[in-house]
Amino acid sequence: MSTDLMPNRYTPGEADVPLRESELIARRDSVLGASYRLQYRRPVHFVRGEGMWLYDPDGRAYLDFYNNVPSLGHCHPEVNAAMAEQAGRISANTRYLEPKLVDYAERLIATFPAELNRVVFTCTGSESNDLALRIAKLASGNEGVIVSSYAYHGTSAATASVSPNLGDAVKLSPLVRMVDLPGPAGVPESQAADFFEAQVRAAVVDLNRRGIGVAALLIDSIFSSDGVWVDPPGFIASGIAAVREAGGLLIADEVQPGFGRTGAHMWGFERHSIVPDLVTLGKPMGNGFPIGAVIGRKSPMDQFGATARYSNTFAGNTVGIATADAVLNILQRDKIPQHALAMGERLRTGLEKLATQPYGICGIRNAGLFFGIDLGLEGATAPSRRAMALNVVNAMRDDGVLVSTTGANEDALKVRPPLVCQAEHVDRFLEALEHALGGLAR
Repeated sequence: MSTDLMPNRYTPGEADVPLRESELIARRDSVLGASYRLQYRRPVHFVRGEGMWLYDPDGRAYLDFYNNVPSLGHCHPEVNAAMAEQAGRISANTRYLEPKLVDYAERLIATFPAELNRVVFTCTGSESNDLALRIAKLASGNEGVIVSSYAYHGTSAATASVSPNLGDAVKLSPLVRMVDLPGPAGVPESQAADFFEAQVRAAVVDLNRRGIGVAALLIDSIFSSDGVWVDPPGFIASGIAAVREAGGLLIADEVQPGFGRTGAHMWGFERHSIVPDLVTLGKPMGNGFPIGAVIGRKSPMDQFGATARYSNTFAGNTVGIATADAVLNILQRDKIPQHALAMGERLRTGLEKLATQPYGICGIRNAGLFFGIDLGLEGATAPSRRAMALNVVNAMRDDGVLVSTTGANEDALKVRPPLVCQAEHVDRFLEALEHALGGLAR
């Protein structure tokens, strides 16, 4: 497992940086906290975005195949117009009557299974997961949380303590138990469900024995930080049943797979034919505007509301609601999930063709437009696989295409373009990937 807090980062002195950027980096370092890090060995400097493209000060265009926040593309004109129009009228909070808040809540809830019929708005995915954990602990009467072994669920104190991905310096809560996934463990798909269930049941037994109990199984249904281990569909179901038998709830973290990214479904958990107790939303909900939500069953929501106070000044504000409403309208009107499915199929076909060449593509996993692409030559060690992936990412950055890495060893490419990408964008990505891989092979 990588111990580097951000492997694909800028390190002073390791790469030539133009004077304009080096001066900006120096100013940045003199005023920003040390926790900030710049991505890529040679940092990118952008001044505007449009659709699939980001532009540097010299007008050079970079194809964004990494950013799932502006899922409808950078600076979508309809989304921006809705945001500006509402900001020009009033920005108010949920303590006042506001028809658009209720209208949007009704429309959003209608995209979920009927059992999930209540919503509480937040500002970010971290805040959504934080709130969901509070609800689950109150509703279950327990404290324990089960997560996957390289999960990332946020940056608040509560969510960081359930996020193994953040590194050894960020201590996990003693109330947390980690479970291995069948894919990274090398378990065949035919045994995946039994393996996952056994992991979960062992965690339940340990939490119960220590008098902690199980409050929740918290999972990103696409397991993005673990390396995008999406298959086989349904392998998590028996593990979920084990948690519910023990009195715990299922929290589905949809910040990564939600809002149509998996193509065949609006929500990632639907691939597994399960209905969570709580669902958390964030990033793509506002196409870049900070808004999130917790969707849940009535019972735990009522229990929490009756005994705990939760009011957030900015969550559910009228500008955020107008923005999110525009996003949902475009997703549905333009059939964005169906388009994502088609583009995902085109991208997978191209990747499978590349994998027939001796470039080192040794695994392809995806659901819709979210891909994990394993890199490594036959017999390669973990450090060399990781180095290869980072070299590819930075070669593609120099070629004007942006991706990153994922997984415990950071040896898989993480590919998650805005959902509005077209065939020419897919083909440009494949061209850049082939060029990067070919360059390493020479």
